[in-house]
Amino acid sequence: MLDLEDPFQRRWYIRQVLLHGRAEDVGTLNLDEVEALLDDLNLPPHLHRLWKMYLESRHAQG
Repeated sequence: MLDLEDPFQRRWYIRQVLLHGRAEDVGTLNLDEVEALLDDLNLPPHLHRLWKMYLESRHAQG
């Protein structure tokens, strides 16, 4: 059973959702947490860039 209170398992879960999740799955993530963990998730470069640009654009929009 997945324990999302365990930091290792939580990072693994977030990575899996960013890699394989549907829009509904991604919508359940806390984007502030994703932003804080992004550099530690070891995403493929194209996905890392995509998420980094998206997360940065959230701040630009206010």
